[in-house]
Amino acid sequence: MTRHRRHKIAIDAAGQRPGRLATKIAMILMGKHKASYDPHLDKAGDKVVITSVAQMVLSGKKLEQKEYRHHTMHPGGLKEIPAKKIMAEKPHEALLHAVAKMLPKNKLRTQRLLRIKFE
Repeated sequence: MTRHRRHKIAIDAAGQRPGRLATKIAMILMGKHKASYDPHLDKAGDKVVITSVAQMVLSGKKLEQKEYRHHTMHPGGLKEIPAKKIMAEKPHEALLHAVAKMLPKNKLRTQRLLRIKFE
């Protein structure tokens, strides 16, 4: 059995859209760019280092209209945060949210998300 090495792939997010960038990152994390890809194993995915996250751009009116939602699991606990606030304070959270939505919803998702580093 051969041992697979995880490589570090650096991506510059300056001037890119979060959704388009998230698809590239998700493919790298899953390992679909390698011949040794296996959908039920997490052996081929690489590590991703993302720089210049604060310089990402949202297209159209998304900065004013888009909202990120999460629920606290308490009655009336739906929280909505506008994209303008997220992009100003924590732009890496917007990208991480997009990547999480692009990955398959299974047990390997959290392991794959831990291989993302922001600089």
